[in-house]
Amino acid sequence: MKNPLRHLDLPPVWLLAFMAIAWWQGTCCGLGLGFGGEWASFAGGLLVGAGVLLILLAFMELRRHRTTVMPRNTPSAFVQSGIYRRTRNPIYLGDVLILTGFILYRDAVLSLPLVPIFVWIIEKRFIEPEEKTLRKTFRVQFAAYSRKVRRWL
Repeated sequence: MKNPLRHLDLPPVWLLAFMAIAWWQGTCCGLGLGFGGEWASFAGGLLVGAGVLLILLAFMELRRHRTTVMPRNTPSAFVQSGIYRRTRNPIYLGDVLILTGFILYRDAVLSLPLVPIFVWIIEKRFIEPEEKTLRKTFRVQFAAYSRKVRRWL
């Protein structure tokens, strides 16, 4: 019997959970700490916007190649064009930018350690299994691609 909660084990759910923690920390437990003014709100907004843009570019590229955006599904095409020429994981990179921007915007200084924790979870739960599937499905293509394009930046 399949776990009914497996549908909740998706990157956007993790992102929303981490954002909720940051929101709570910034609202209830700030301890008087802050990033120091409007620059943090501006930088946070820029990072959130950049993250959303990366995700949209990645979705458009995956859609153009008619392959899945779902992390645990086997892709029908190996995408190396568009934003995928710069990073192997633009959607996850976008998620990290959104989380970092949200933390800055909410002035949630104590939530900064959530960023590397989020990156670690995403790598272990999604990126590494996806790369294993890509390695099995697109052997030579993925090997050449992973030598040429970095996982994050």
